[in-house]
Amino acid sequence: MPPVEPASGDGAGPDGAGHAIETDGLAKRFGHRMAVDGIDLAVPRGSVFGFLGPNGSGKTTTIRMLLGLASADQGRIKVLGKDMPRNLADVLPGVGALVEGPGFYPFLSGAANLMRLDAADRHATSSTRRPRVEAALERVGLGHAAGKKVRAYSLGMKQRLGLANALLRPRELLVLDEPTNGLDPQGTREVRGLVRSLAAGGTTVFVSSHLLAEVEQMCTHVGVMSAGRLVAQGPLQELRSAGQAQVQVETPDAEQAVRVLSGLGLLPTRAPGRVLGTGLDGVEPEAIVAALVREGVRVRGFSVENASLEDRYVSLTGEGFDVAG
Repeated sequence: MPPVEPASGDGAGPDGAGHAIETDGLAKRFGHRMAVDGIDLAVPRGSVFGFLGPNGSGKTTTIRMLLGLASADQGRIKVLGKDMPRNLADVLPGVGALVEGPGFYPFLSGAANLMRLDAADRHATSSTRRPRVEAALERVGLGHAAGKKVRAYSLGMKQRLGLANALLRPRELLVLDEPTNGLDPQGTREVRGLVRSLAAGGTTVFVSSHLLAEVEQMCTHVGVMSAGRLVAQGPLQELRSAGQAQVQVETPDAEQAVRVLSGLGLLPTRAPGRVLGTGLDGVEPEAIVAALVREGVRVRGFSVENASLEDRYVSLTGEGFDVAG
């Protein structure tokens, strides 16, 4: 299936000014394998963009190319309106990133690690370093552990510290690879709230995740990768609505119900105590119920369920999804 184009309401102009990230034919090969196969990515400014796909689908390789950590074999990349990697030095100060897990000095405290990382940033102001570090730690819920050595941090605390590092300075774009990895439910909720607040302040957040529930609650837009290709992208609601709605008929007369649904052009399947049907294609639910009753089918329950993001994901990639984490 070709990618779903961003809706006109995303504000993307002809020059890509409405996109925080834009790629054209981006490709990367490892030996005989195409890790990323000519993708055209469009991430609207101000969006929370969920980047989804099975392991090995090309998500991390794409992120590494966007940030200049890996070179593309072909294609064009624009980040914050500038060509990459040619403008890497100008673009990266406006980008915060947490990719492939945070790495810190275990013998230093969380605050000392951030102080050292900020000192290595030539764009950072030394006079505001300490208050910025303190504010970033408080923002991710690590103010109480600022003086604790990182070797005593849990995985979730290290993940929070990585987020704090990405937030040491105001950013136009945040690129987060599995930001809730290792977090407990409370920490996950806090990160979700943090991402929303950043987006409300105008920051674009690009989130690579395998947790479907988090994506549905956090993201405004979604892109789905499968075998190196971008198989769909666009607003979350648009992606959901592109899936097939399903009729559910609760009845003891399954055989007759299957005949009626087939006669209306639906594709019925039997399940215990009910019959499911897809392919409504404009058939009104009221007409389905009327046809069932007219043919003597005892209808004990009837519903039409819209496709979920999980259904759409499975139909696009052919793989299941970790819903609960």
